[in-house]
Amino acid sequence: MSLRSPERVDRILLWSVLTLVVIGLLTLSSASVVLSYENFGTRLYYFGHQLVYGGVFGMIALAVTSRIEYRTWKKYAIWALIATLALLVAVFIPGLAFEYGGARRWISVGGLTLQPTEVVKLTFLLYLATWLEKREKGIHDVQAGFLPFLAIIGVIAFLIMLQPDLGTMLVIISTAILVYFVAGAPWKHLLWLAGAGVIMVILLIQIAPYRLNRLDVFLNPEKDPQGIGYQVDQARLAIGSGGLTGRGIGQSIQKHNYLPEPIGDSVFAIMAEELGFVRIIVIVLMYAIIAWRGFLIARHAPDLYGRLVASGITGWIVFQAFMNMGAISGLIPLTGIPLPFISYGGSALLFTLAGVGVLLNISRYADLPSTRASLRHGEHS
Repeated sequence: MSLRSPERVDRILLWSVLTLVVIGLLTLSSASVVLSYENFGTRLYYFGHQLVYGGVFGMIALAVTSRIEYRTWKKYAIWALIATLALLVAVFIPGLAFEYGGARRWISVGGLTLQPTEVVKLTFLLYLATWLEKREKGIHDVQAGFLPFLAIIGVIAFLIMLQPDLGTMLVIISTAILVYFVAGAPWKHLLWLAGAGVIMVILLIQIAPYRLNRLDVFLNPEKDPQGIGYQVDQARLAIGSGGLTGRGIGQSIQKHNYLPEPIGDSVFAIMAEELGFVRIIVIVLMYAIIAWRGFLIARHAPDLYGRLVASGITGWIVFQAFMNMGAISGLIPLTGIPLPFISYGGSALLFTLAGVGVLLNISRYADLPSTRASLRHGEHS
């Protein structure tokens, strides 16, 4: 199958992402000053690290992946996944592993750290789309479709939960199920997956009872405000104190060691405190725009592989964003997960932008309504 000559990328999606990246850097420059000064004696360490390793390298990755024809990734998907699985195992190797907060999620080499789970979000998606496209006709079969799919996500989930990283595992599994659905999986398979998910959650609670405590706090917000409920209580305080228009950029009180993870999982609360409800709604709408454009690209992609990859990348970003905002706002149980384009983490920003680049490349070939309108007016890229 030959693709038509590429048009320009979806500019609405591109500018939405770039806007969030800029907002993220500005937010980080404020939210990180206290931690940065305490840990490194300078107020700009975290900002500078994010700007270079996440922002600059991420934009280079976006520019490169947006120019590589998306079907090219099918040739390398299996090797990229194997390499990523090796990285997931490497977090347990002494000398390479970097542990923080009781979790082993990073590899440290020469002073540089890499979080393999951020890599696997993209490489696993590219492999899964390739795998499902090859099995398009057999996806309704239990032995050829459902059981192998369950085995694949089971291996990934197992390696991630050894770290442990429940939030990332939920994002990856949710994205995988979305792609499986788009590929044409029957509803009974999805119901079986839902049942398997319930069993898995029960087992995870049995293994680590603190997860049950988080659910208990979610159902009873007033319980244990100085213990398991502390982060959510402080996040709500930050969000509430922002009011309609916010305290002002740089004026957060909660970032002064009151709110845990002010540059990571809790950065949304700092944003709400400084920017206020009105501006935060605009940021939420930016993620909604990404969802709109991403799924529109998926709908109009020229082939099944493009639809699967576009749906997966969009779902990954949107699921993760609303999981973060929902957890910090107390709408769902607390699960540690960064806010895409905003939270501190060079690996996260780098590979999310690389994924956006792949999505933008698909948009070059997608027969989008805006593209057809432009052609009618004689506008060519």
